[in-house]
Amino acid sequence: MVKGMVERFNDDFIETRRKALSTFLNRIADHPTLTFNEDFKVFLTAQAGELSSHKKQGPGLLSKVGQTVRAVALSLRGVKSRPEEFAEMSDFIEAFSQKISLIDKISQRICKEEREYFDEMREYGPIHVLWSESEEDLVDTLRGVASCIDRCCRAMEKRLSGLSEALLPVVHEYVLYGEMLMGVMKRRDQIQAELESRLEAAAHKKADTDLLTAELGRLEDRLECANTALKADWERWRRSMRSDLTAAFRDAAARNVQYYEQCLATWESFLMSQTDLHTKEPSEDKP
Repeated sequence: MVKGMVERFNDDFIETRRKALSTFLNRIADHPTLTFNEDFKVFLTAQAGELSSHKKQGPGLLSKVGQTVRAVALSLRGVKSRPEEFAEMSDFIEAFSQKISLIDKISQRICKEEREYFDEMREYGPIHVLWSESEEDLVDTLRGVASCIDRCCRAMEKRLSGLSEALLPVVHEYVLYGEMLMGVMKRRDQIQAELESRLEAAAHKKADTDLLTAELGRLEDRLECANTALKADWERWRRSMRSDLTAAFRDAAARNVQYYEQCLATWESFLMSQTDLHTKEPSEDKP
């Protein structure tokens, strides 16, 4: 717990959070609807005191609890006939969320194992330097090995930094996107479920007809707006998702290739120098 509290003020952690916030704000600013949102404008322009007072203007606790209880009841009721296009969206989101969550876990594990390997390999350079001090005949060779290890460590550190900054945040962001999309789909279904409930009440004349007619019109408008907004954001999200994930994985692949090429060139150069050294030694002993 103490380690976590201290790391909150670590320069690397703060920089990571800064970049994440910058990405988040840019995505909102790039959205055709959210860019005009009043809360977004206040967040960017208000002073600290003004921001606090604006937050207090939101709905009260009882209102939020009432909305939550009603939403849970409607979600348990479910919808009778979700349109096919939204059923396909829901299936895609569910499958995507499962796959991207798995990729996120694997990426995190690979990065952790690579970091452990880097920490272990970094210790071998000084070990070979110390070893060379007790082996007069192998001084140059052992110091050469230490130099190669050091160069490979620097290349690996650069690669790990790139993965931590370019790949992991993008993958995890789309894990959160998947959760958000499922929430949006659930809210859309809640509106449809409420509309269906009111239609049943109207059919059985369980409530005042005039009030039901007005409420049905309002719910139909809300459902139409939700459907239109979801379809517009759906295409936009899929384009962004493909672009972002493709760029992230291509960048990671390029970094991996560059790292292995650098390590290969380093060790090949060292082996060539050792081969040249051993081919010269016999000729020097000849009369």
